[in-house]
Amino acid sequence: MSKIVAYLRASTDKQDLNHQKLSLLEFARKKSLSIDEFVEITISSRKTSKQRRIDELLEKLNETDTLMVTELSRLGRSTTEVISLVNALLHQNIRVIILKQNLDISQQDMNSKVTLTLFSLFSELERDLISLRTKDALACKKRGGQILGKPKGTIQKSKFDKDIEKIKELLGYGLSMRKMAKVLGYTNHIALNTYINKRSLKIKEL
Repeated sequence: MSKIVAYLRASTDKQDLNHQKLSLLEFARKKSLSIDEFVEITISSRKTSKQRRIDELLEKLNETDTLMVTELSRLGRSTTEVISLVNALLHQNIRVIILKQNLDISQQDMNSKVTLTLFSLFSELERDLISLRTKDALACKKRGGQILGKPKGTIQKSKFDKDIEKIKELLGYGLSMRKMAKVLGYTNHIALNTYINKRSLKIKEL
């Protein structure tokens, strides 16, 4: 008897895993389908297929079974890996349903139309994979105690830095922002004023 297996993978966020399950259950309800088993794992996409339970998933699926996932990027760490896996499943006569990409394909649909559809999804899939890998890396750094982002109060480099001594000198003359910008050769006196305020140059001069 054919069965439906749902595969869920989240990098670190268990809430994301729950969201995937709810999405799959809702889809199954609307299509009058019954999911027989969930294969769940919270792990980075950079891990091996065995660690991501992909090998286990393949052992569970038999001919005429169905695999359900929320999106293609959950199945692998690269476009090539994902497409190879999907093709392998289809050759085993396993139906594959992907919610986000709105795909429901089987061996009988292995024609040029499906191939073109998959290729049209490559760019979107790659963006999703890059996004997931970025989130994985940031989460890993956060767990390691690394503070993300720039420290509070960090002053970024500015095009005005090269003229800072001249700016201080002109401030001492009491020139207006518009006049100072003109003398220095800048067209945006508002940006110059912001630069001066952020570095408290007026306060220093006073």
